[in-house]
Amino acid sequence: MGHDKLRKFAENETFGCLLQPSAAELLADGYFALRDHEVKGHWGGRFENPDAPLVLELGCGKGEYTVALAERVPDKNYVGVDIKGARLWKGAKYATGHAMGNVGFLRTRIEFITAFFAPGEVSEIWLTFSDPQVRSENSRLTSPIFLERYSKFLSPGGLVHLKTDSQFLYQYTLAVCRANGLPIVASSENLYAEADRFDPCLTGVQTFYESMFREQGYPIKYLCFKLSDAAAQEGSPESSASFVSPEDFDAEYWRSVEGYRTLFGRDTAETRRQKMKGN
Repeated sequence: MGHDKLRKFAENETFGCLLQPSAAELLADGYFALRDHEVKGHWGGRFENPDAPLVLELGCGKGEYTVALAERVPDKNYVGVDIKGARLWKGAKYATGHAMGNVGFLRTRIEFITAFFAPGEVSEIWLTFSDPQVRSENSRLTSPIFLERYSKFLSPGGLVHLKTDSQFLYQYTLAVCRANGLPIVASSENLYAEADRFDPCLTGVQTFYESMFREQGYPIKYLCFKLSDAAAQEGSPESSASFVSPEDFDAEYWRSVEGYRTLFGRDTAETRRQKMKGN
């Protein structure tokens, strides 16, 4: 491990806005019986305004989107979630240095998210440039298994926002919404071409990957939907809605038209597969 990464890990321990729970404690009773963390139901106490709505960004990376939203919308509290401590360091350092009282970060796997948030505690979820996981449905952050997790803590009428460069993930999520009767609040296959229809935050704030894929010529897609009243919790931690996979989603077709991408000058794994197949 490089010295710079070690330095960031050490500095992370000094940031009051960054929560780094022990995975071993969460998993003490097994993967399917996660122990609740003490912060569950008490996030308000970590912010200057404890009664403000709580918004999550799942897979926040370096936290630039979480921080930018918090600066633009100071009457909400924001928590960025990621497993990579070296990435979270940047957002946590910025929030600490600028004394931002409406920003927090949580270092954990998104699979463990229900251990940290109580029924009705979260008002919105942002999924910004999540890995489309074109080969593994259960790993997609808009799959039924993840929607069931979100339904355990998202407030009735709460929103899920998806920003993505991936036509595959966008079309898959639309299919999930259709299959489960989830109300779609807003959608666009080319957000920047239709920017005047949306809140300026949607185009005024960009993630690292968003800028990268825009430079590669990929239109940015946006989808906002609700988990519906059927997904609203009844005050019980065990209560959640049941979601189904879409039967009308042609994964093979949408994989084939996804387009080639590079990350840091190299083809992505899926791009290499498509090139080998001659697509």
